[in-house]
Amino acid sequence: MKLWVNGGLKDAEEARVSVLDHGMTVGDGIFETVKAVHGQPFALTRHLDRLTRSAAGLGLPEPDHDEIRRACAAVLEADPMPLGRLRITYTGGLSPLGSDRGTDGPTLVVALGESSRRPDTTAVITVPWTRNERGALAGLKTTSYAENVVALARAHDHGASEALFANTVGRLCEGTGSNVFVVVDGELHTPPLSSGCLAGITRALTVDWTGAKETDLPLDVLDRAEEIFLTSTLRDVQAVVRVDGRPLPAEPGPVTAKAMRVFAERAAADPDPR
Repeated sequence: MKLWVNGGLKDAEEARVSVLDHGMTVGDGIFETVKAVHGQPFALTRHLDRLTRSAAGLGLPEPDHDEIRRACAAVLEADPMPLGRLRITYTGGLSPLGSDRGTDGPTLVVALGESSRRPDTTAVITVPWTRNERGALAGLKTTSYAENVVALARAHDHGASEALFANTVGRLCEGTGSNVFVVVDGELHTPPLSSGCLAGITRALTVDWTGAKETDLPLDVLDRAEEIFLTSTLRDVQAVVRVDGRPLPAEPGPVTAKAMRVFAERAAADPDPR
């Protein structure tokens, strides 16, 4: 396994980032997870654009897209695999202890891990913690992921693969690493970005390709939705068959099944949809 670290490929055993890197000490960093199919990254342009938006939100220097593309190509060529998780991490770099950034410039790491196709269905839970839609990190894909780790561990303890959050005003927001869609009265909805949810790449493509409505929704819409599904880079479109103790149909419903089919067809036809 080889990783790209600050300008070149390194063997995994030799790849090093300082323990004083700001991403390590205070979580001052951003990242993207990109699906790679037979060495071809999916929607890389959209991911790089979001990385740049996240960098601006944290006040990090603008990432060099050309360098990141070279890094992605290098690690994909070094470790061929049918389905991979390409991880781009960009941090505040070597810094003094504390919140102040140093002057050495950012750290860039690109790594690739093997993945497998997700099942068509899954179970989710809701959690008592909230997303802060007014916080400094709202809508940014940062490495400050500890609350997601805690929530996902609770989901696993309850036989689920994802945990869903409300925001501070009790509106449906997102999962730990996914966006959520619901079908109400036959119509497909997903929370708007103003809810504090991440601007998911798969979410945006699903909205574009299905005509889903961005709608401010109460959390209890999960108690009455006819269908629910998740979207994310590695899930694509995945049907939900249980929310907390509430069962839903054991197979993807008609709206979800259509979204799954449309997404698969459109993604296969264009590996870098703009």
